[in-house]
Amino acid sequence: MLMTHKNKNKKRILVQTSATKNNLQNGLDFFIAKNKNLFISRNEINVYFFIKQAIPIIDAAITKIIRLIGEFDIRHSDKSKEAKINNFLKTVKIGSCSMGINSFIFAYMNQLLTYGTSIGEIVVNIHEQKIEALYNASISDIVLKESNNPLDILIFKKENGFLKKIKEKDLIFISTLNPEPGQIYGNSILKGMPYLSSILLKIFEAINQNWERIGNTRYILSYKPPNENFVHEEHAKEIAKQWSMVFNSSEQNDFISIGDSNAKVIGADSQVLDSHIPVRQILEQILSKLSIPPFLLGLSWSTTESMSEQQSDLLASELEGYRRILEPVIKKITFYYFALKGEEDTSEILWQPIKLRDKLRLAQTDLINAKTEAELNKLRNSYGGNKIEN
Repeated sequence: MLMTHKNKNKKRILVQTSATKNNLQNGLDFFIAKNKNLFISRNEINVYFFIKQAIPIIDAAITKIIRLIGEFDIRHSDKSKEAKINNFLKTVKIGSCSMGINSFIFAYMNQLLTYGTSIGEIVVNIHEQKIEALYNASISDIVLKESNNPLDILIFKKENGFLKKIKEKDLIFISTLNPEPGQIYGNSILKGMPYLSSILLKIFEAINQNWERIGNTRYILSYKPPNENFVHEEHAKEIAKQWSMVFNSSEQNDFISIGDSNAKVIGADSQVLDSHIPVRQILEQILSKLSIPPFLLGLSWSTTESMSEQQSDLLASELEGYRRILEPVIKKITFYYFALKGEEDTSEILWQPIKLRDKLRLAQTDLINAKTEAELNKLRNSYGGNKIEN
């Protein structure tokens, strides 16, 4: 069983600090020597977590991808069973606070895209012979290892500083995203982004410092004595005193000085670098990795904020790939739902159509396909019903 029982006497305190950039930078060292054969290191998990926290557009892009995957229904030849299985999926308990298969799929895909590996479990009520709940296991609490059989893996749960082997693996499902040959764990969709993210954070930090200087302007006051024999120490102290009185006063005041005095803003002569181009270049790299059009995230980089037919097809193929990853998980849930009732699972998964293009273009596509099919039927009839490939 993957669910971890927490110690009620142990208090968990969430501290939000400003060390996100430092944690991300320190975690980059892990990528130099990474061994995925053993387990996903806490450093790697922290790096991907902090990337999403530090750069909200990445977190938003992952959320958009999951939403675009869409929802599904279960189809069954027996309509009464179909209604029951769909009602079960809408009301099944997810963890301790959520309900419905969509909540489970969202958390499952979020973990898969972020860390490259996702783990879930079917919680069965043995006494009532039914599925009690679905559980999303934390990737940081689970360790996967190779077994003697290359087609099998060993699952361990971290418990009190030790690794406890999970013997009953039938109710556990594991999904990986684009794993390397011979590797257990998959690859995060954020792979390759830590370096780019660190550059982007440096630019944002520089912008922050520049605006802090502008908002909290500092001055340098220079005073040149009229001659070398002039006793200027007392005069300089008086000038500094009057300057401080003027700027510390809550009322409007004037500063008057005698002699050659000059006040300048510190950094006024420095050139502020344009951040628009480098930030856009980095964001283009990030969005190309995520396969998300810029306008879906509120970025206006072109005059036409819409996708071409080719872009729609590419994004649709990405989403269909994620659906294929989810289908074995969904089928396992439906299998055990019917198996616990002593019935055979003959259901099918019916996904909602991916709606990336406008209705007019979809209608035009359907019309062209219908005309093509009609022409093919005419040709088949003229050739005596012989099969013609389209």
